[in-house]
Amino acid sequence: MTSQNTAQTRTRLLLALWNLGGTQQEVNKRQLHDRIVSKTKKVADYQGIFEELQNQGAIAISKKGYSLTSGKGLEVLGEGLRSGDFKFEGTIVGTWAANALVKWISQIDVAVSGADVPVNGKSAIASYDKFKSVALEVYDKLNQNYNLDDLVPIYRIRREIGDQVSRTEFSEWLLEMQADDIFQLMTGEIQDFNSDKRDDSITIPGVGLRSYAKRLN
Repeated sequence: MTSQNTAQTRTRLLLALWNLGGTQQEVNKRQLHDRIVSKTKKVADYQGIFEELQNQGAIAISKKGYSLTSGKGLEVLGEGLRSGDFKFEGTIVGTWAANALVKWISQIDVAVSGADVPVNGKSAIASYDKFKSVALEVYDKLNQNYNLDDLVPIYRIRREIGDQVSRTEFSEWLLEMQADDIFQLMTGEIQDFNSDKRDDSITIPGVGLRSYAKRLN
């Protein structure tokens, strides 16, 4: 590969890994290879790029898969996407790549430099583990300061975390915390419950509105 092709392939690899959730969990090797290896190449042709990114601290490699570091990995990805030389090869761009770019653009305020970039004086949240820690801290603070009897309004948690995380990721990660039996999201009446408070709560498709979070452990 030429140096330009190598840079483009490196960015494409990081974008695929990010889009597959590589900042939150390890991505199976075959799953990533299916995204990035073209018909005219083999996985071995990419070995040098994987090693380079690992040495940079941008990715971690295990026997089973790859993960993207929320700090250095997102920084390298952001630099690659902003490069004037970056482009997709060929005449057809895969749907996954187009959707990944749309997702990146929609979350660019928190994704470009990961957890190291301050947002309104606070660090941006670039991973589920970081969100989980912050959400629990906010829950405990609100519960204690306002004597909420372990039922904390979701809209208050969202507003307290603010621009540290996108609205979409807040909802997705709070639902993930419920799936992990950390929070139970509950219905219930809230005083002065207006449209803004409703919008800042969570509506689960096919289930309905959830107004409160209750910590389970």
